[in-house]
Amino acid sequence: MPGIIGRKIGMTSLFTPEGKSVPCTLIEAGPCTVTQVKTVDNDGYAAVQLGFGERKEKNTPKALAGHFKKANATPKAKVVEFKIEETALALGDVVKADLFEEGEFVDAIGTSKGKGFQGVVKRYNFAGVGGQTHGQHNRGRHPGSIGACSWPSRVFKGMRMAGRMGGDRVKIQNLRVLKVIADRNVIVVSGSVPGAKNSYIVLEK
Repeated sequence: MPGIIGRKIGMTSLFTPEGKSVPCTLIEAGPCTVTQVKTVDNDGYAAVQLGFGERKEKNTPKALAGHFKKANATPKAKVVEFKIEETALALGDVVKADLFEEGEFVDAIGTSKGKGFQGVVKRYNFAGVGGQTHGQHNRGRHPGSIGACSWPSRVFKGMRMAGRMGGDRVKIQNLRVLKVIADRNVIVVSGSVPGAKNSYIVLEK
């Protein structure tokens, strides 16, 4: 299985045998239920669909409830598909944190924290217009010039300007698995992963 769905618990730190403190993130990885197995003959490609977390049955659409019922599973809050050529998994099987081993590297995918509407200094690390001398007045965090005059007589698309920041799908690669607590379905990875506490994280090998 190439990956698993998890939930970000929070951050802490671990000490290496050399006495170095390493920041790390705790992720509740699984248990995930196999809610669908796709094949080339039926769907045109091979994949395994996993479901994680619980949702109230009254808030689950009838079509989705029937989909989970086929797998003899309760309604799941998060459903993710993993492409895989061959698998021994079947409908209703459970994937847990012991899928990973200590020392291997994984990729973490999540939705970054939303920052709202931000200016260019915070959003793109602009330095601002400059000091307060030579006629400058309350322009310290402004973007400055955004284009020419007679040509092109417009602002090019993609110009870095103020706007909505965060809330994007972010993938952090090559995070080392520092510890696997199998009985609690917890995986400890080095560094930070995108998203707030209790947000959903997809771990890929």
